[in-house]
This record gives sequence, C-alpha cells and structure tokens, in this order.
Amino acid sequence: MKNKYVIYIAAIIIIVLIVSSAFVYLNYYAPNKSKTASQQTISITDDEGYVTNLTSIPQRIVSLAPSCTQILFAVGAGDKVVGVTTYDDYPYNFSAWVAAGNMTYDGGYGTPSMEAIASLNPNLILTDNINDGSNLASMRASGYNVVVLNPTSIAGIYHDITLVGKATGTETQAAAVVENITNTINSITTKISDAHITTSMKVFYEVWGPPEGSFMSSGSTTWINSVITAAGGVNIFANETQQYPTVSSETIVALNPDAIFLPTEMGITPFYGSVAQVEATPGWNTISAVQNHRVYVIDGDLFAEPGPRVADCVYAVASDLYPQLFNSTS
Repeated sequence: MKNKYVIYIAAIIIIVLIVSSAFVYLNYYAPNKSKTASQQTISITDDEGYVTNLTSIPQRIVSLAPSCTQILFAVGAGDKVVGVTTYDDYPYNFSAWVAAGNMTYDGGYGTPSMEAIASLNPNLILTDNINDGSNLASMRASGYNVVVLNPTSIAGIYHDITLVGKATGTETQAAAVVENITNTINSITTKISDAHITTSMKVFYEVWGPPEGSFMSSGSTTWINSVITAAGGVNIFANETQQYPTVSSETIVALNPDAIFLPTEMGITPFYGSVAQVEATPGWNTISAVQNHRVYVIDGDLFAEPGPRVADCVYAVASDLYPQLFNSTS
C-alpha cells in the first residue's frame, strides 16, 4: 500500500513538472524565440566599408543605378523595388511600368530626386558610387539605409550579388545566380584554354576620348579589366592602378593593341565619332588593331553596368578576340 502511495505521488509530481515546463515554454521561451527571429539584425558592409544594420527584410527598395536594379531583379527581390532611375531599361521596360503607375522614377543616374525618394518611403536604397559625396551624405543624414555597390572585378560582382541576396532575404536565389554566371564564364575561359592560343591579344578599351585631346581607359582596379582577362585578352593598361587613367595617343601607339573596343553611348552620337574616324587618328596607322581592322563597337550600357550580365560582357569580348572559337560574325 505504501509503495502504491509513493508511485502515485511521484506520478503527480511528474505531471506537474511536465505541465509547468510546457506553460513556461509556451508563455515565455517560444514567444521570445519568435521575437528574436523577427528582430534579428541583418548587418551589411558595403563596398565602401560602410555598415548598415537592417532590423527586418526590406519591403520597399529604391535603386539609384541600373546595375543595382538588375541585381535586385536577378535575385528575386524585384517585387520589392518601388523606384528606379530614368536610365533603367533592363530587365524590363520600366517606362511602361511608370506610365501604368506600378513604378516610380526616383531621378536620373547620378541625379537622384530627394523628393521622389521621400515619397517612396524606402527602407533600403541601393546605389553605385556615382552618388558618393553630397547625395550620399544627404540620404544618410535623412535616416535612409543606403548600401553602395562598387565592384572592381568579376569576383566583386559575385560578392555584390551575394550581398544583395543577404540584404533582401534571397540568399538562395543569389547563390544560384552567382553559380550560373560562374559556370558560363568558366565555359568561355575553358574554350579559350583548350585552343592553346600561345599569344593573348592586347586590348585597348576606350572609356572616353577626343575631342578633349586625351584618352581614358580602364586600369587594373576596374571590373572591365577583369572582363578582358577572362575573355583571354591582356589590357594594355593593366599596370595602371588608377581606375580610369588618362593616357596619351603616343602611349597607345607604343603599346600597340591588337584590338580596340569602343562603347556605344546611350543612343546618341558616340564621343569617338565612328570606327573610320578612330582608325584615321593621326599616328594610329601603325597600330596592329587599325591595320587589321580590329576596332570593335560594343554595347555601352552593358559595359557600364556591373551585374548579372557580366558573362555577356565576357562573351562579347571573347567572341571579337577569338571569332574562330565562338563563331562570331564580327
């Protein structure tokens, strides 16, 4: 009888403990765990070293650069984008969206409208370094979360896609985008490697030029330099540490590029005039690229927007440098 009593008391104690534990969990631990998860800070360090702490996944995002817009849509955060620049035209015709009232222009590229931004009430602003200075300072002073993307290589572009994925809660999609781009570029570099080309072609990429009288190109710390290398070329100004060095015509002649790349200029007359005018530049008749008519015009928008289309950039350069490998008609 005594043993039965002891067992009975022990059973009651166990039941009380279980019920108490459940009560504590349901009324204290579980709510606080949920609260911690919802309030977990997303810490983002941008390409300029600035740390932005987001207390939740942004639901209203403003993009101040076409490259940022493309990354946002590529990683699956496009439905959170409420504002783009008047220069944005990829991956969609945003002008039609704006006309339909489904999107708002937040200014031009490099000329953001603070009034438009304020009306959009964003909890995240993405920009490249064109807004460094008073624009960036003004936005942060107004309390906006601003993240600056300024990649200096293809690896930097991968990093920025991953960073945007983290900031927008789309890490899985961002990883898939990076993997796809990596595989595409690897297939290009493998094809060039398998061809056993003994001498890589020397490339002059003209960022800007006459009538100012001097030329601007891409140095070692630009993503364009990284694209040229991935495409099997050698940037003739790869030794320049300045991002966009100003160089003389005489230096270009002395370095004797095998190919010259000229970007289109947003639908207006390009700064260089025409390929024929470039080839007629005084003193350039000795340059290999001119003698062999290997002066190429490329998509200026594509090569001004470091983002998910970087593999297209690599292919564009590679197919001009080695048309025998890529069936180029150029």
